[in-house]
Amino acid sequence: MAVPRVCVLRAPGTNCDSETAHAFELCGGIAERHHLFSVIESPEVLDRFQILCIPGGFSYGDDIGSGVIFASQLRTRLRDALGRFLQGDRLVLGICNGFQTLLKAGVLPYGAVGWGSAGREEADATLTWNENGRYTARWIRLKVGRTNNVFLRDIDEIDLPMAHAEGRLVVKSPDVLSRWETAGQSALRYIPWQAHVSATEKSQWHSDRYPTNPNGSVDDLAGLGDASGKVLGLMPHPERFLFGTQHPNWTRLGLGEIGDGRKLFANAVGYFG
Repeated sequence: MAVPRVCVLRAPGTNCDSETAHAFELCGGIAERHHLFSVIESPEVLDRFQILCIPGGFSYGDDIGSGVIFASQLRTRLRDALGRFLQGDRLVLGICNGFQTLLKAGVLPYGAVGWGSAGREEADATLTWNENGRYTARWIRLKVGRTNNVFLRDIDEIDLPMAHAEGRLVVKSPDVLSRWETAGQSALRYIPWQAHVSATEKSQWHSDRYPTNPNGSVDDLAGLGDASGKVLGLMPHPERFLFGTQHPNWTRLGLGEIGDGRKLFANAVGYFG
């Protein structure tokens, strides 16, 4: 069985790289954490890997927007190296700040097909401030859409924790959503987890969709893939639910040893088996 090598690419402010590397290793991969600056100095290092993951955190302190500076580095300093990576039979995962980075760089939703035009003036979508206007951390439930995405194979519904302030996905027109749905790119949606939410709590958060949709994303989207199924970005954190005991209701739900989040990493490693 082939053992894939994973590059966990971090930048100043990234803070989930160790947990993410551990998740891949727990599933049988060989993970290496690389700083963005070192890869910029030697872009050919990416050719050694089968999986690229940009983990969560606050790259560059979110000073001018989440993922904006990291995305700019990908588009300019790593344009050719990342283009080669996307053209090969390889996988790319972006988690939380990593999703923001991939979307703002143009890796999502275009994938390898549109990488040549990444950074276009008018993007199809972006991630912006949560509808409630604040950082939000809670557990949410997700439904996998009609997709061929490698990371989501044989998954129907999962629980994951989320923690972000700029996770609301917005699109420039309704036609974008139709294209994504047709191409199987609408990968993950928020669905109800709690049976009842009081009117007081809804009023507090100024949204009828909270807490099912915790940030107000269009079409309840929590994750987006490319048309090939080899790139995935999602706002929730799968690396924070590797074990059943990490779930706040693990005793009441009778959860086993393996947490839902581990399935995504196992699917990525298993793709190369």
